[in-house]
Amino acid sequence: MPTDRRTALADAAISVLADTGMRGLTHRAVDRAANLPTGTTSAYYRTRHALLTALVRRLVDLDQAEIRTAGAHTPTIRDTDQLAAGLAAFTHQRLTGEGRRRSLARYACALESVHHPELREILVPRANAARSAVEAFLAAHGVTDPEGRTITLLTCVDGLLFDRLINGGTISPDDVIPLVTAALHPPEPR
Repeated sequence: MPTDRRTALADAAISVLADTGMRGLTHRAVDRAANLPTGTTSAYYRTRHALLTALVRRLVDLDQAEIRTAGAHTPTIRDTDQLAAGLAAFTHQRLTGEGRRRSLARYACALESVHHPELREILVPRANAARSAVEAFLAAHGVTDPEGRTITLLTCVDGLLFDRLINGGTISPDDVIPLVTAALHPPEPR
C-alpha cells in the first residue's frame, strides 16, 4: 500500500469504483476498502467530487507510469504484425488483474465526465512514447495524416477493449490487424 495517505485513499477509491460502480463510491466505502477508520476519507476529501477528482488524477498517474514503462521498452515498429501484437499485448494488460480494475474505473469516470467537464480535462489522452511510435510507424508508411489516423486507430482499439471488458473475451493480434490495416489504408473520402 502506498505510504502517502491521499494516494492510498485514491487507490482504494479506484477499487471501490471498479467493484461497485459509481453509485457505490462513497467516503465510507473507501474507508472500508482502505481499512481505515470511518471519516478518514472525508477528512482528506471533503466532498464526493473531491474524492472523484483525486481518483481520476490517480488513474491518469498510474496509466502514464504504465505507458512510460511500455514506451521505454518499445522498439521501432517494423511491420503491421508487430504493431498489432504490441497493441494486443497492451490491451491484454488492461483486461486482466489490476489493469481490468483500472479499466472499469476509467470507463466509469469517462461516463461521469460527461456531467463534469473538469474531469474530462484530466482524462484527456496525453502524448507519450508509445503513441509517438504508432504515429511514426504510420508516417513511415505514407499515411497522410498520421496524427489523426493514430488517434482513430487507438480509439478503435479502445472500443475493442471496452467491448471485451463488457462482453468478455480477449484481444489477439488477429483482432487488431484489421484496425491497423484500416489506419494504413483509410477509405477514400466520398
